[in-house]
Amino acid sequence: MFGYVRPFKPELKVREYEAFRAAYCGLCHTLAQEFGFRARFVLNYDFTFLALLLAGGEEKAAFCKRRCPVNPLKKCTCCVGGAPFRVAAGYSVILAYWKQRDVVADSSFFRGLPARAAAVLLKGAYRRARRAFGAFDDLVRDRLSALSALERAASDSIDLTADKFACILKSAALTGADGDASRILEQLLYHMGRWIYLIDALDDLERDQASGSYNPLARRFRLSGGRLPAEDAQYLDTTLRHSESLVAAAFELMPRGAWSGVLENIIYLGLPWMRGQVAAGKGKRIHE
Repeated sequence: MFGYVRPFKPELKVREYEAFRAAYCGLCHTLAQEFGFRARFVLNYDFTFLALLLAGGEEKAAFCKRRCPVNPLKKCTCCVGGAPFRVAAGYSVILAYWKQRDVVADSSFFRGLPARAAAVLLKGAYRRARRAFGAFDDLVRDRLSALSALERAASDSIDLTADKFACILKSAALTGADGDASRILEQLLYHMGRWIYLIDALDDLERDQASGSYNPLARRFRLSGGRLPAEDAQYLDTTLRHSESLVAAAFELMPRGAWSGVLENIIYLGLPWMRGQVAAGKGKRIHE
């Protein structure tokens, strides 16, 4: 996951913004408590969204004060997330580890060194996460392998490649929910995964073309100066909007709870805002 799923801050209420910050900090503390200090380095907005989504039906969120390693002299407000945060933390460790292993496999020795070092640093955290969430780990390995095969074959199908990544995120619905609740969560996560894969490909397009790295958009469309021609950019924008609509449709079927306001902001405002920023070439600046 890549940090694209975040709220649109100008439209968040103050209490919602403070609660989201507390959830982000809560996930960070959960990563360290459950999987070791190094696991903190995989913290991102996308899995904070997953934690809130899994906890979305809760009527009230619990908070506490804890010290942060970034600023140990001041206590920060943290969400006491319980099981949903533990699941999101474990899943994020597993996906981050295999993503680094995938980069190593697809890169030359020297270009793969940073990913190789990251995988080594995450090894202990990954083993703990694997013991706790073995079924999710198996699914991630299988679907990343299928995605890697498409990338090595230089597939020009954005639907096939996006589908493989979307199925990975869909697997995060393995949380104990059953029946309609599980199917709704699967649909939401599938279309969110598809959106993330394509928005990341768009964000990396110019850099991937310069380095010669695989990018499904570069294979599917004819680029002009590292950017998509207007007609192709419109086509991609339409398919991204469609994914956003399907995410929203699934969300409307979910129960409301303590995090509904933040989740609505992310889905209805955050995703379109991020899509516009990336399309304008400002995505990398947001991650700095």
